[in-house]
Amino acid sequence: MSHKISCISELQRERLRFKPELPEVLKKGVAFVKAVKRKPTQSVADQVKIREHFKNTYGLPIVKFKKGINPATKKKIINVAVVLSGGQAPGGHNVIAGLFDGLKQANRKNRLIGYLGGPSGILKKSFKKIDEKILAQYRNTGGFDYIQSGRTKIESVEQFCLTKDSLDICNVDALVIIGGDDSNTNTAMIAEYLKQENANKCIIGVPKTIDGDLKNKYIETSFGFDTATKIYAELVGNICRDTISAQKYWHFVRLMGRSASHITLEVGFKTQPNIVLIGEEILDKKMTLSKVVDSIVEVIIKRSHDGKNFGVCLVPEGLIEFIPDMKELIAALNNILADNANKFTAGFLSTEEKNNFVCSKLSNKLLDLMHSLPVGIAYQLMSDRDPHGNVAVSMIETEKILIEMIQKKLIELKKKDKYKGKFSSVAHFFGYEGRCGFPSNFDASYTYALGYNAVALILNGFTGYMSFVGNLLKAPKQWKCGGIPITMMMNVERRNGKDKPVIQKALIDLHGKPFKEFVKMRDKWAISESYVFPGPIQYFGPANVSGITTKTLRYEQFRRK
Repeated sequence: MSHKISCISELQRERLRFKPELPEVLKKGVAFVKAVKRKPTQSVADQVKIREHFKNTYGLPIVKFKKGINPATKKKIINVAVVLSGGQAPGGHNVIAGLFDGLKQANRKNRLIGYLGGPSGILKKSFKKIDEKILAQYRNTGGFDYIQSGRTKIESVEQFCLTKDSLDICNVDALVIIGGDDSNTNTAMIAEYLKQENANKCIIGVPKTIDGDLKNKYIETSFGFDTATKIYAELVGNICRDTISAQKYWHFVRLMGRSASHITLEVGFKTQPNIVLIGEEILDKKMTLSKVVDSIVEVIIKRSHDGKNFGVCLVPEGLIEFIPDMKELIAALNNILADNANKFTAGFLSTEEKNNFVCSKLSNKLLDLMHSLPVGIAYQLMSDRDPHGNVAVSMIETEKILIEMIQKKLIELKKKDKYKGKFSSVAHFFGYEGRCGFPSNFDASYTYALGYNAVALILNGFTGYMSFVGNLLKAPKQWKCGGIPITMMMNVERRNGKDKPVIQKALIDLHGKPFKEFVKMRDKWAISESYVFPGPIQYFGPANVSGITTKTLRYEQFRRK
């Protein structure tokens, strides 16, 4: 693992000089921050079950920070550990920088260490001291390469014991976990275990995911979403421009976001392509895969009548799981694979044997659906699950499935003289391209503030909380800070064949302002070339260009006024 960056680009050199702006309440340091506790909270659903799982940390109050004097924070000398968990998101290094600066501002003797390689580093007691000179090379940069990340889940009693042992041996007073909904579910579980064991340690989460599905009234957006959607929008905008230049291809672009369509909707707002598929709407309307194809074909035919045999269609990565009959099939497959994991490991070597066994366990209805799918996708649906028990939707080439089905449909219509156009297609998948870009000015300041704010939570003795920074449509100095109990975000879901407490994913609200605005515009986008070309992220220049954040956030904030 490299401790030094030997070569840097001209842009990186300039980004190292960028100074994130802190919210006014944090500017003097955490010694001048007072915590105000609000009313007790409850989980978003399944209150009885969640309370049973979190007997010691359920019902905690929301905390908001205001200016005030808190001299006790100056007297404490603490050791804090930070870990990066899950996939990369732009701004992770700035969370670490915010933690480091906040700790050192409170007391120069405070220490920050980083567990290496994600949560597995905690279990292995693998860490390094965060060094000011080395950290300086990572400020305002993308990636998680300073301490790297991983997807190990800490959820068993044995792992909780190892975690406590690691924190004790490393003399750690507080642990900050930077991750998404599953990682922060583990944050809550570790906090509960340590509280149960009377361990005097603070466990704090930071909301990270480019998917945008970790949010609520207080967590207005997860970090990395702003940067990633700007990167994808540049790429899609380039494709839109190529489309009207060549005027001979339909481009189908699948965008990352396994459990929600936030990325697809935001990139749609930024580029205004002809078709934007929203998984949540498809689920709500109970559209079959065939109906989804019919809706796309309808637009293709309308455009062909005007001699426009070209267009752009955005497809959310998790689309397949939103289609009701597919959703039912995947749930059944998840249970079969979980219940027979040992059997597959011990007795089945070929994909065909696995397929035959799984099919023998399906109902007739689901078996018919399975047989109607292309062989490739059927096998992909039975592939090994991720550590959270989810199907690997990034491996399912949904855009190519749609293209294949559209082609068949158009051939049938052409035979009936109902379609006279030409259909040539190009498939794309944009995912990893957006995870490690230089964070936008918004994400650079937001992540820095989240880290600094986490220090305030720690020095005030809070545990089982998520760092929140809100009022994000305003300038950074006007942002509001505090913490929310992670348990208030939780419900119970079926994972690996068992009911488990997890943070509830925030899907697109079909009654919310962003989706309603999209509905107003999409018919126009379908038949015209309303394409917008956002270009690359702007780090310099006027604030109305370099300081803008997502259109989704703007619509949501306007709704509240």
